[in-house]
Amino acid sequence: MACIEVASNPKPHAVFVPYPAQGHIKPMLQLAKLFHHKGFHITFVNTEFNHYRFLKSLGPDSLNGFPDFNFETIPDGLPPSDFEVTQDIPSLCDSIRKNLSLPPFLDLLAKLNGSASSSSSSSSSNNNNNNNNPPVTCIVSDRLMLFTIGAGEEFGIPVVMFITIAASVFMTYSQLPALVKKGLAPLKDEACLINGFLDKVIDWIPGIKDIRLRDISTSLLTTNPEDIMFNFMLEACHTLPKASAFVIHSFYELEPEVLDALSSSTETPNIYAVGPLQLLLNHISQDSSSSSSNQIGYSLWKEETECLKWLDSKPPNSVLYVNFGSITVLTPQQLVEFGLGLANSKQTFLWVIRPDLVIGGEAVLPREFEDQIKEKGFIASWCPQEQVLNHPSIGGFLTHCGWNSTIESLSAGVPMLCWPFFADQPTNCRFICKEWGVGMEIDNDVKRDGVEKLVRELMEGERGKEMKSKALEWKKLAQEACGQNGSSAVNLDNLVKHVCS
Repeated sequence: MACIEVASNPKPHAVFVPYPAQGHIKPMLQLAKLFHHKGFHITFVNTEFNHYRFLKSLGPDSLNGFPDFNFETIPDGLPPSDFEVTQDIPSLCDSIRKNLSLPPFLDLLAKLNGSASSSSSSSSSNNNNNNNNPPVTCIVSDRLMLFTIGAGEEFGIPVVMFITIAASVFMTYSQLPALVKKGLAPLKDEACLINGFLDKVIDWIPGIKDIRLRDISTSLLTTNPEDIMFNFMLEACHTLPKASAFVIHSFYELEPEVLDALSSSTETPNIYAVGPLQLLLNHISQDSSSSSSNQIGYSLWKEETECLKWLDSKPPNSVLYVNFGSITVLTPQQLVEFGLGLANSKQTFLWVIRPDLVIGGEAVLPREFEDQIKEKGFIASWCPQEQVLNHPSIGGFLTHCGWNSTIESLSAGVPMLCWPFFADQPTNCRFICKEWGVGMEIDNDVKRDGVEKLVRELMEGERGKEMKSKALEWKKLAQEACGQNGSSAVNLDNLVKHVCS
């Protein structure tokens, strides 16, 4: 990948601010590494809570010693909680909405600019060698960290909003004011959830055909007008247009109609589809001048690599990978239904059961499950997902349809079984199954017989073979988008030019 020349004196300095959850931090770190490769000084800002989690999972010195790539922290405004679990999402959004992180973030920007003008400025305990920082030239913010807009205005620097969801999902979120105006959101009452109202087709969203209300984010489909997430998203619709540009973790060939619609909008004129990010980083790793920042890990949980050796012993396309992501939770009964469905399918599987997967306690599976899977199953608490998905033995992916998991599965050419849980996942599921032809949906009321049937169809059936073929087509298109002169590679270069102009 060609490197865009940026001004070397002073070096451009981008401050990256992710939303404090695993699924947002990982792609933000990937984007930061790409900026670093393009010649930027990077300051990456985690919350204190997640900074500690990183040091615990990756090692006490894991974030030290990377030239021009430093880590800082700000508080999240929440009371202390268990470091082994993801924090409550509505509480995080409420804290962000109340700007509880804004004052410390403003102080951080002032300190970074102060250290740029004074070589004697003291460095914080989280930094490596940041007492010679160049001045901050831009903020790259997660779309949910709305306080960064005000910080950018106060310091007179542009804010680039990073959209860690699909372009199609971002478009549906942007239509929330229209949904409110048309009386479709919030829902009038609980009856709307069961009387067929959610099957209403919405045919007026730009770039998206015939999507149903039930396919839209669960954050928008509440019956409570005071709902934290609903109002947070509504506020975002009014705040986000103030950004200088938008980066979407997708690629043009995957979502052309909706990306064209977003690009033609007066509210989001500077749209850059840059993804899949890992494929862009793979091109950097092939370059002998690859930067040391590529060594920085992504996981808030310690990754178990023993599963990779286990996969080495399995035939090609023979293993089903099961992972519900970093936030989805199951009831004890849902865990049992999934477990016995997998066992009864007689298929080989690798299942990630993280420490907080089950609501209210430990993951307990019946003895009959253990008896049936002795040679067929491998249980891990967390794993390096992209390495797993790209392993030749993986033939399918049972997923919650989070966007990271979705685009990583497409990048690896792996078809999916979909069990969407909340937020953007129903929309992703709809596109996976209906538009991209690489998935089948498991009923929300999960039953072991349904799981068994779909697992067998995915791994052995004709429909599974068709989806595998289609998934390999998307893999090829994703690789081309990230190759030399590909759409995502060109968009990344244009984004850097925009930020530096």
